[in-house]
Amino acid sequence: MIRRMGDPEAQEKHDPRVLALKAGLLLVWAVASFGVCFFARDLQFLVGPWPFGFWMAAQGAVLVFIVIIVVYAVVMRRLSPDDNLPTPAAPPDA
Repeated sequence: MIRRMGDPEAQEKHDPRVLALKAGLLLVWAVASFGVCFFARDLQFLVGPWPFGFWMAAQGAVLVFIVIIVVYAVVMRRLSPDDNLPTPAAPPDA
């Protein structure tokens, strides 16, 4: 049976751990992209020879986004081990 997205029964089956993970990673994304840019003048320390705001705009934000993807993939693999199992092969038709 296919359930619609607006179906309350289907929405109740979402794992709260997955929703918390998504919310946390979304918060990290917002801070890395908007927070650092908003407070760039206040963040005047150096990362190597460059100011932190310039470094985050040039390289840091991209690295943060890659880390977010890796964390999501690793945590989702651990949260749903049953989904990673191969499906049993169907018996051949005789």
